[in-house]
Amino acid sequence: MTTATLETTRRSARAAVRRRGRRDLLKHVGLGAFVLLMLYPLIWMIVSAFKPDHLILTEPGLIPSEITFDNFAEGWNALNRPFSVFFANSLIVTVGAIVGNLFSCSLTAFALARLEFRMRKVYLAITLVSVMLPMHVLVIPQYIFFSQLGLVNTYYPLLIPKFLATDAFFVYLMVQFIRTIPRDLDRAAWIDGSGPFRTFWYVILPLMRPALVTTTIFTFIWTWNDFFVPLIYLTSPKMFTVPVALSSMVDSETQSGVGMLFAMSLLSLLPVLIFFVIAQKHLIRGIATTGLK
Repeated sequence: MTTATLETTRRSARAAVRRRGRRDLLKHVGLGAFVLLMLYPLIWMIVSAFKPDHLILTEPGLIPSEITFDNFAEGWNALNRPFSVFFANSLIVTVGAIVGNLFSCSLTAFALARLEFRMRKVYLAITLVSVMLPMHVLVIPQYIFFSQLGLVNTYYPLLIPKFLATDAFFVYLMVQFIRTIPRDLDRAAWIDGSGPFRTFWYVILPLMRPALVTTTIFTFIWTWNDFFVPLIYLTSPKMFTVPVALSSMVDSETQSGVGMLFAMSLLSLLPVLIFFVIAQKHLIRGIATTGLK
């Protein structure tokens, strides 16, 4: 190979590297701009939490001309009781929902994935169809049912459905995971004299940890942030969960209380962020091993 040919090859390689570098730079700039666009509402909320009420809607910039911590102090006792009451209410509902989903969805998934009984495939099909059914369709009949039982303004309407495997998404997720477990383990347990419940408790359930962790994480996030269902069933302020309490802070006519709303919203995000950071590794691993990859 001649010297001229070598030089031409080097120039082409350097040009290719420069073009690749420019493409990578453009990709990173575009991704950075997209991230800033997605984070802008969150950043604006954080900045607004430290602004006086009269500047939140009149001062559009992200750099406040005046900083105050009064929104946190006033918002904490805005509804005639400490905001910790609403945190405790949300915690009760969330923990109950997690326990209910883990208990009922795992048993239902085991039955649909492992047990042989009449119309099993029909029940599984009904479960899958219910995933596509909007929850708002069931709101009126469910409200009438719980109202006739005298359970409105209690946490029972929020928790009882969780213990009846009504979250079909988690049932489907666990069914897919159980199908990946070799049936030889079940047969070995049956040979040793185990029935369906002992097989489930001692063989299947310990191997379902990734699916159970994924269910726990999603249930926590969805239940903690749920506004619609608690708004329907909870009428007493002392029973409000965090989202319902936040909606009660702003006066719809005067728009006062916006600063308190942002301040308490910022505090309400902390449990979700902390939980997500702690469980992020388990969430990714659970999704990758439950048939959703």
